[in-house]
Amino acid sequence: MTVGAMSEAVAKKSPEQDGEGGSRRSSWGLLVTAGVGGTLVALYAVVTPFVTPALRKVIAAAKKGFKAVGYELNPWLVWYSRYRAWRDGVHQNTKFYISDLWKVSFSHYTNIVVFGVPQMMPQLEKKLEEELECNARIIACRFPFPCWIPDHTTGEGIDTVWAYDLKRYRRCETKNLEITPERES
Repeated sequence: MTVGAMSEAVAKKSPEQDGEGGSRRSSWGLLVTAGVGGTLVALYAVVTPFVTPALRKVIAAAKKGFKAVGYELNPWLVWYSRYRAWRDGVHQNTKFYISDLWKVSFSHYTNIVVFGVPQMMPQLEKKLEEELECNARIIACRFPFPCWIPDHTTGEGIDTVWAYDLKRYRRCETKNLEITPERES
């Protein structure tokens, strides 16, 4: 009998609690959803101008048949890049890695496209000069390298692109085959 009375008492309190507690939970749920949604929209608005040009250029290179490889610390940007490559049908020609740029060796690349920030360009210039072969070509988007003089510049504002040829900065000697006539002694 006690159990029945307890159930009845609990049943009588539930509608009141559901009225207050249910609306509180519902309000918090809406507030959290709105907060997360607003944060994601703000993040998208801030990140898109920086990520989109870089991704467009990598996708364009892959569409032209280049094997494109991207390195980025931010896993969200890597996953988004992988998705875009898949969506644009170039995922066979692209690879995106979650990796620290400073721990990657660029020695096996001949074409480099950089989307950096001004603070990193001096160190990156030095790193690339040490690791790349003489025939390497480097494209810097948004910010130029501080010491190198570009071979070509195109675009304006945030869409400016600088092209550098490492042959110009190194004393790369090309081997010429000279044919010398044989001398008789």
